[in-house]
Amino acid sequence: MSQIIYLLRHGETVFNTQGRYQGQLDSPLTDVGIEQVQQNAVMLKSLLGNPQDWKIISSSLGRALQSAEIICETIGYDFNDVAKDHRLAEVAVGDWAGLTIKEIEKSWPSLLENTDHYNWYFNAPNGESYDSVVARLTDWLDSVEDEQNVIVISHGLTGRILRGIYAGLAKDHALKLDVSQDVFFKLSDKEIHNISLAFDDFY
Repeated sequence: MSQIIYLLRHGETVFNTQGRYQGQLDSPLTDVGIEQVQQNAVMLKSLLGNPQDWKIISSSLGRALQSAEIICETIGYDFNDVAKDHRLAEVAVGDWAGLTIKEIEKSWPSLLENTDHYNWYFNAPNGESYDSVVARLTDWLDSVEDEQNVIVISHGLTGRILRGIYAGLAKDHALKLDVSQDVFFKLSDKEIHNISLAFDDFY
């Protein structure tokens, strides 16, 4: 049987609502974020069969772990059995962590020149490069290749890059992938499928 990876993003956070770039800082889920995770978890539960047949791995950042705990409560899985892996953490944005785009433009106007909405993250002073993120996520994918059934809780930008690596997409394509918190993804046989309330099984 082919490996299946379900990839979920954490729910909406306070920083998300403020337009602040979190990177590897943290802020708690909002009420909306909690509902998003619960909704995704209900859909996920209907796909799993026996939850104990799955390995759950979460980013070590608080917002992902808070989401993982909600998922575990919903599907019937012991949160203490969730593996925590920093390789799944969000892309570090260095000195820009916790700032809004306006604050960044004011303090570092030249760093936002000659780039686009998708690549600018990697201009952050003391932040991670795209290649370094690809390296840690590739290493993570290699580490789970013998796991049949995997559930992953990660982040927006990291999730884009992870899906891009999995499907063999070019950087520019990977960075433009969907990052909605109302959808999650099935990765299997080098293909990626969106799962949401519009998915056929959930009418």
